[in-house]
Amino acid sequence: MNLRRKALVLLAALCAVLAVNVPPASAANTAYVFAYFTESPNMTGANYGLHLAVSQDGLNWAPLNQNNPVATPTAGTLGLRDPFILRKQDGTFVILATDLNGTDFGQNNQYLHVWDSTDLTSLTGYRRIRMHGLSTHTWAPTAFWDASRGQYGIVYSANNGTDVFMVNYTTDFRTVSADQVYFSPGFPVLDGDIVVDGSTFYLYYKNLSNGLLYGARSTTGAPNSYTTYTSGLRQGNAIEAPLLVKNNSGSGWWLWGDSFSPVNNDYYAWSSANVGGNSWTALDQRAYTPPLNAKHGSIAGISAAEYNALVSRWGLPGWTRLKSANLPDRYVRHADFVGRVDPYPFDPYQDQQWRMVPGLADSAGVSFESVNFPGRYLRHYNYEVRLDASDNTAAFRADATFYRVAGLADSGWSSFRSYNLPDRYLRHSNYLLRVDPVGTATDRADATFRVTP
Repeated sequence: MNLRRKALVLLAALCAVLAVNVPPASAANTAYVFAYFTESPNMTGANYGLHLAVSQDGLNWAPLNQNNPVATPTAGTLGLRDPFILRKQDGTFVILATDLNGTDFGQNNQYLHVWDSTDLTSLTGYRRIRMHGLSTHTWAPTAFWDASRGQYGIVYSANNGTDVFMVNYTTDFRTVSADQVYFSPGFPVLDGDIVVDGSTFYLYYKNLSNGLLYGARSTTGAPNSYTTYTSGLRQGNAIEAPLLVKNNSGSGWWLWGDSFSPVNNDYYAWSSANVGGNSWTALDQRAYTPPLNAKHGSIAGISAAEYNALVSRWGLPGWTRLKSANLPDRYVRHADFVGRVDPYPFDPYQDQQWRMVPGLADSAGVSFESVNFPGRYLRHYNYEVRLDASDNTAAFRADATFYRVAGLADSGWSSFRSYNLPDRYLRHSNYLLRVDPVGTATDRADATFRVTP
């Protein structure tokens, strides 16, 4: 073989190596995927399998597979919590999760669940990996690529006398190095999330001493190299499971936090133009809608092709919800067959799910059929809105039909004009649903809703 040909062969081999070890360009990511498990206040919505949702804006989410799990562990406790999605250096995905089925936090488990996936339309290679030999938990995994080591770090919550983060290193998520302490700042910590941005490693965590979320950073990502740089953050009564996400546009960041209890709002969010600047701003709940009943998850960027493949494989919800514009923690629901808006979450959670079908009196309009009481529809009667069984009369069909129009308070949202009382709109008043004339700014806000899965 002549020297020129040898050089070409070597160059081709080098290019192949680089192709394997250079991650896909972030510009290719135009959408997002969210992995989570589910719980609801009385646990009728609890499911400890792997759930997925998708979003094109990173803030408003559509559950896949009708919010049923796309995979469930078949070993260990047969359930999971805290699933984490990582796009690996070759562009494929690995999913890690806590091996814990339910809420028995007294269990000590040395393992994590693991799946591989090319594009999240199928999950393969299910296994458990043993992370340590300690008599402690192995909770809330996160993982990152450490270029200086040429390995991935798997970081998780454990207790070696105090609550710390441990780390094991791996190249294949099958065999791992010996465990070692990764972050032990002198107070107990829980729920780490690590994002590498350029040459900076960001670690967000919960300080168990005061219940607040903090951010730390490192220039190396090495164990015990992080310095906390943010003030403490909290929304609501309690918060955990920080989730740091870089906007696909390349500028701007979001920080999500789980409310910890399924009886409180499931997620809160902040935004920042500069992740290193300690300048997080709480987002109005109008700006975001988490997946239904979602708990402690992770978010990864995906391409348009991956988004379309996920939707094609798993399907979007066959139901909708109506989120109030001026009371954005509240959703339209029925309770004792009365229409109202209540803070989410609540049970039965299905009370807020609607099949938005062609209008019973005019197919150009819409009617709202209850998911958990099929055959019953929202209709007005003496201007009050209630959930009644259809008697198929012309009067019922007319009372249950509305025209969807641009939101009266926000044209990006929706309002619903009564079919047979065309000067009146569906609105809430003292948390009850009515059809009323709309005149003031308050009226318009009361009559505006986001149609969301």
